[in-house]
Amino acid sequence: MMKKRKGYPVYPVSAAQKFHFFYLDHCPNKAVVNIGVSLTIEAELDFELLREMIFEAYRRSESMRVQFAQDKDGSWYQYVVDEVDQEVPFVDFTGKSMEEAEDTMKQWTYVPFKRCDSPMTRIVMIKMPDGFCGVYLLADHLIMDAQSLICFLRDVIELYCSKVYEDVAYPKDMASYIEQLKKDLAYEAGSKAKEKDAAFFEKIITASEPIYNGITGPERLEAERNRRNDPNLRAAVNISDSVDAALDIFHLEGEPTKRLMDFCSEQHISLACLLILGLRSYFQKVNGNDDVSINTAIARRATLKEKRCGGTRIHSFPFRTVIPKERTFLEALTEIRELQNEMFRHANYDPVSYFAYRSKYYKVPAGLTYEPMSLTYQPMTLKENGLEKLGDIHYKTKWYQNGATTQGMYLTVMHRPEDNGLDFNFEHQIKAVSKEELEYLYYYLCKIMFKGIENPNLTIGEILKLV
Repeated sequence: MMKKRKGYPVYPVSAAQKFHFFYLDHCPNKAVVNIGVSLTIEAELDFELLREMIFEAYRRSESMRVQFAQDKDGSWYQYVVDEVDQEVPFVDFTGKSMEEAEDTMKQWTYVPFKRCDSPMTRIVMIKMPDGFCGVYLLADHLIMDAQSLICFLRDVIELYCSKVYEDVAYPKDMASYIEQLKKDLAYEAGSKAKEKDAAFFEKIITASEPIYNGITGPERLEAERNRRNDPNLRAAVNISDSVDAALDIFHLEGEPTKRLMDFCSEQHISLACLLILGLRSYFQKVNGNDDVSINTAIARRATLKEKRCGGTRIHSFPFRTVIPKERTFLEALTEIRELQNEMFRHANYDPVSYFAYRSKYYKVPAGLTYEPMSLTYQPMTLKENGLEKLGDIHYKTKWYQNGATTQGMYLTVMHRPEDNGLDFNFEHQIKAVSKEELEYLYYYLCKIMFKGIENPNLTIGEILKLV
């Protein structure tokens, strides 16, 4: 007999959700799992119709109706309600400055969700001071990641447009969140695939111990070695005693971005590989190690059903490369691509198990890590399909920080709607990493990437000398 909550079948949380619960438990600021974003277009909107289409989009998406509850022993489970019982208010910022409007939305993003038996998203229809109209969406990372957020917003737009424009068709159905969740839970329950994936990651972990590379050099590792009187220690503290966070954004223009993208398509590699190579080469330069490890996020949305089922599917694993300076830029890129493809094949494995196994194997003292940062590249944009049917309507997206992070530094690279240039969004603990340090990292990251794509047959060592 299946357990029910309020008449709805209940399910355990997935590995991706466990990962969020894991750091949420350790974070005093519960807004750490909030994702806030606004999407506005340069058009007058019929807000009554828009509200109707938002509720229609909720009806079409199981993942947007997920709620959580807790067992007596404190473990969480989830269920999907039939109807979303919440308001979709309208806020008119006309007469305010852009700064005031954005500040208000930032404040909204600071407010954590009630976690028990309560909706995990909030939508406000907005009219901005510059006349652009649209929505602000706040979602909990436990039920949404960047890809499902973009997917849901696109659905709202396409539903609205299908009502307003004759030549825009009603969008295809979303995929079932529950169906996908059941597959994930079957995998977790001890499948052959899980055994294979565990073996793959255990082999990587036991091969040899990684080493920590600091953003400005080896000072943190040296300090930790001195503190513990252990000259062979390879892990360090990467965070401060405060989770207070800032978001610093650096913009790469459309034209240089296109040069990077063109190089990637000629060489059949993803921009993520180029970013990883640029970042690891920077750490190699300032720390003097050929061995560099950073956390990278894997979206786990290979199939059409995975792309359209919503929810949160990101698994984040350390991506370690040992690349000697004699290797050419192109050889290094190929090596990264091969390793990344291999990791993708095993990415359903639970990252919490990965980190637990590694800590135990190398007896890593609590609070220490080998990775100085995390990287996510978000290739998906709203431009891809749906919006170009509207001709030249301009639109803007803006992400709002939630004010907290449990990581020292988290870089999300995304495409800007205005010119398809890249935004480098550095979310960082204010006390762990300074804006000046990020500027320095960003400056060298770009120099390494551009020098590399212009001279792919130079060695890493030669490139690092030239920059």
